[in-house]
Amino acid sequence: MSNTIDSNALNALGGASGLAGGKGDNSAEALSENFMTMMITQLQNQDPLKPMENQEMVSQLAQINTLSGIQELNETLESIGSQIDEGQALEAAGLIGQGVLVPGDRVLVGRDGEGKVNATPFGVELDEPADNVTATITDGAGQVVRRYDLGAVDAGVSSFLWEGDTDQGNLAQDGAYRVSVEATRGDDGLPASTLNYAQVNAVTPADENGRVRVDLGAIHGQASLAEIKQIL
Repeated sequence: MSNTIDSNALNALGGASGLAGGKGDNSAEALSENFMTMMITQLQNQDPLKPMENQEMVSQLAQINTLSGIQELNETLESIGSQIDEGQALEAAGLIGQGVLVPGDRVLVGRDGEGKVNATPFGVELDEPADNVTATITDGAGQVVRRYDLGAVDAGVSSFLWEGDTDQGNLAQDGAYRVSVEATRGDDGLPASTLNYAQVNAVTPADENGRVRVDLGAIHGQASLAEIKQIL
């Protein structure tokens, strides 16, 4: 008689699977019960002259522990994922009413009740520090309204405010403008991304991937938390 499981062992294994079915045939608990039943049946039906070796028994027990460990790990990861989603939702809710910088190139200009010109902030994101960054403001027709130096800028995200003045010394008209930036270090140009101002109006529920998004209004639409580069 060999150490392989015979028909009796297979029948016993099938019976154990049926009993474990109430717990979910693919669960680690059900598979562990099946493994244990298999091993006990194998011991009961082994050849006395060729008993199962300790190494083989240890190997089967290790498989049981591995299955249980994988199941527990999956449950832990699911729990962590849920906590992360809840944390993101709370973080996003705290942003409602706050001004933020997100990828974009829009600058809005308007006047207050006293006629003072106000422009929304804009931002620059750099991978490396720059000796100088130049901002160029253009109108809806693409005409340059203002071009000026921002000076040396560190790596990361930095915010700036255009005073609404033009190169001709006048004040810009109310409306939407676009900003572009050029960063240099020595004679070399550096990659630079523009960021525009938006206000968080609401938070949308997490999608099927657990991503929470914030509503930035009709102009800017929605953005993920990862797209929020700075809170103003």
